[in-house]
Amino acid sequence: MVDLTSSPRPTISYRPIRPSDLEVLEKIHDDLFPIRYESEFFHNVVNGRDIVSWGAVDRSRPNGQSDELIGFVTTRIVLAKESEIEDLLGVDSSKSDQTLVYILTLGVVESYRNLGIATSLVREVIKYASSFPTCRAVYLHVISYNSPAIHLYKKMSFQCVRRLYGFYFINGQHYDSYLFIYYVNGGRSPCSPLELVTLAATYIRSGFKSMAARLRKSEEKKVLRWPKGKETCCLMTATQNKRSFTTEDAGCQFV
Repeated sequence: MVDLTSSPRPTISYRPIRPSDLEVLEKIHDDLFPIRYESEFFHNVVNGRDIVSWGAVDRSRPNGQSDELIGFVTTRIVLAKESEIEDLLGVDSSKSDQTLVYILTLGVVESYRNLGIATSLVREVIKYASSFPTCRAVYLHVISYNSPAIHLYKKMSFQCVRRLYGFYFINGQHYDSYLFIYYVNGGRSPCSPLELVTLAATYIRSGFKSMAARLRKSEEKKVLRWPKGKETCCLMTATQNKRSFTTEDAGCQFV
């Protein structure tokens, strides 16, 4: 681990992830996340097979480590009409060319946190998504207890639009997920802010929370595997398949 307390402020730069990053990328994922990704996922990342990624490096590091990853973000382009957020797009998502960018993983090694690296990596994703006229949004899932990631996305003006009960299944236990969206290129929520607030108030008045809790308890009796290849706070809730951390499509952030 690098001790930055007695060192000058690091010189951070950003670049695409490449094959030479494979070993370090795997190690950082293993260190940060409560799951183990398949080897295929990492090979897809470093070779750019259906995954677009960026890495952060500290150019001021000595001993030949100036190009070694200290942070990363991995993403995938998905068709809007095949995504789980089709109903949250205020555009005609049925058009075959409408796309989205889904953030798969985002992480920064512990000694480099609170330096704005995660923010810069997410900005790279937003800039990339905005460069495609057919792209309508960047979206992702955050596990409910990951407060730093939730704070980051709210600070960056992502909209928290859904809470998905029992969405993650890790080591025999269910965890909720928050769904965040950042709209680009004219993409927008199908509801106005006032309509969303009104909807939330209606749910509260009708005792929606208690009903959702009962549904959650019922759903937790089942453990469903998220289909491989499927992409997948909070003003609305939704009944979703539980996501088991056994595929490369599981979104995870540690910042």
